[in-house]
Amino acid sequence: MRVVIAGAGSVGRSIARELLGHGHEVTLVDRQPSAMRVASVADADWLLADACELSTLTQARVDECDVVVAATGDDKANLVISLLAKTEYGVPRTVARVNNPKNEWMFDDSWGVDVAVSTPRIMTAMVEEAVAVGDLVKIFTFHQSGADILELTLPPDSPLVGQRIGRVPWPADTVLAAVVRGTSPLAPSNDDTLEAGDELLFVAGREVDGASLQELLVPTADAEQPEADDGVDAADGEPAAG
Repeated sequence: MRVVIAGAGSVGRSIARELLGHGHEVTLVDRQPSAMRVASVADADWLLADACELSTLTQARVDECDVVVAATGDDKANLVISLLAKTEYGVPRTVARVNNPKNEWMFDDSWGVDVAVSTPRIMTAMVEEAVAVGDLVKIFTFHQSGADILELTLPPDSPLVGQRIGRVPWPADTVLAAVVRGTSPLAPSNDDTLEAGDELLFVAGREVDGASLQELLVPTADAEQPEADDGVDAADGEPAAG
């Protein structure tokens, strides 16, 4: 895969090193001479030029690349780079860094952005995820589909503790993608039983109401709770597999 990264600061260089380590071809572009730390990512191609200029993107052979990463510290520049890459060169995928969370609303397909990455937003989600038990936390949103990755740590008083996953009436367009138990990630199956302290990771569609999922996992005192798992499969009346 060929990747052009606009912005050769610490973020851009870190991305470049990771991609090179996975065998990809990387070009780093920056207009600041002070950013030309070629020795720090010696295996990348380097270009001293303004990535907001068509001539620069042509010189970087953006028309031949698979992904353009706009990783500068300037949100306006990242939007312009993404738009030019998508509209002028037909780049299959653009990834743009969001520096100011107030600008997130602009980072969508109207500006040629396929994936927007907001470091402040991600860090906030990680802080919430680390301290919140029983609260649904949005970890990431896929900008093309609008689907969310959601996380909740199951508290001891949840009525789902002890329930088999296959018996839980998950909301429509909601998939339990993984269960992290202790330090071990598990691929959930219908016969697995939920335990207190399980970290549940969901992929939820654009129209899913997070409040309904939260209510299912940690209902209020007056909410109707799921019946306890009696070991009988409701579908056929036969004893559940143990």
